[in-house]
Amino acid sequence: MKHIVVPIDFSKESLNGLRLAIIFANRFGSDIQMVHVQKFPSEYTPGQQEEDRRNKEKKFMELVEEYSPKMLESANLTYILKKGKVYSEVVNQAQAFEDSAIICSTHGASGFEEFFIGSNAFRIISATDRPVITIRHGSMPRDIQKIVLPIDITTDTRQKVPVTADIAKAFDAEIHVVAVASSQSDEIDLKLNAYSRQVTTYLKNREVRFQTSSLRGDNITNITIEYALDVNADLISIMTEQNFSFSDFVLGSQAQQMLSKSPIPVLSVTPKEIFIMGSFNVQGGGY
Repeated sequence: MKHIVVPIDFSKESLNGLRLAIIFANRFGSDIQMVHVQKFPSEYTPGQQEEDRRNKEKKFMELVEEYSPKMLESANLTYILKKGKVYSEVVNQAQAFEDSAIICSTHGASGFEEFFIGSNAFRIISATDRPVITIRHGSMPRDIQKIVLPIDITTDTRQKVPVTADIAKAFDAEIHVVAVASSQSDEIDLKLNAYSRQVTTYLKNREVRFQTSSLRGDNITNITIEYALDVNADLISIMTEQNFSFSDFVLGSQAQQMLSKSPIPVLSVTPKEIFIMGSFNVQGGGY
């Protein structure tokens, strides 16, 4: 997390992404780059487009002046204006850095720019192999003290553990390892117990504080969020799953549910085996 990319549409909601990014940047010593992808109505003339660009640059300079003092002196807050598809330009910018993450709001501006954060937040997550942290409106934590780490029976559920442990180490946070399932059987219990032991052994070796729990319920998303609220968690860590759409990549249903419902910021990690040169295999998934 040497570089954090933050998509900005200048709405107060998207600025929540910037504020959360600063919290992480100050723990990791990261630089932050704000990204705005310009999208012009068809009737805009070249002169209007240039005027819009100057206005956006002025807004960015005001944000740099306001928020730079909130960052470590060694860190930089910069911005870039781009043109193209919003989600792909944000992802490309993150890929330009060797060690990067994306932090953004799941809500954005209204009007013709409403596409910017809202629908594109899911596409950004689906199209990158970098960690993405999303925040909904009104859910800004002051610090990261507790992280909920749901573990299910999917083979890739443990891939989110290293980056989650890195965050916990940076914040000296406690991880709640929660074995989740929508049903109960001996086979499910054996697999969940085995996965949980592997995770807790890893956390012990990394000297990360943790607790363990087990949850059963028809809707894994709902029971995970309820648990996170009960323990006053500041972050939920999930794996994403992707499926093909006839027009583009879309996020799988479980991840969409979590990102849409969670009042707590969500860390999304893409399984490595399904991210191949910018393409995805059709695969189900869980947390």
